[in-house]
Amino acid sequence: MKPTIEIEYCAGCRWLMRAAWTAQELLTTFDGKLAAVTMRPSEEPGTFIVRIDGVELWNRRAEGRFPEMKELKQIVRDHIAPEQNLGHSDTEERQQDV
Repeated sequence: MKPTIEIEYCAGCRWLMRAAWTAQELLTTFDGKLAAVTMRPSEEPGTFIVRIDGVELWNRRAEGRFPEMKELKQIVRDHIAPEQNLGHSDTEERQQDV
């Protein structure tokens, strides 16, 4: 069964576009490997959380910042497709393994 990613974001902070861009990047990078990417406005201000099948991968509040897209792609890849090379979005170490 393919995993589902959920992006919970603060609508009051106007982070819908950030959530949509994140969803688009993940859907493009992991084409065929995801069942869905859903976006959900949060009731709690300042929220930006990325989860895979309910497992929290990134929490803006806990990390003190938004994830860099390269960083988020690496985290998602490590959970759903560890064999996948991310090209320029990968770490130098993993790029050399290819």
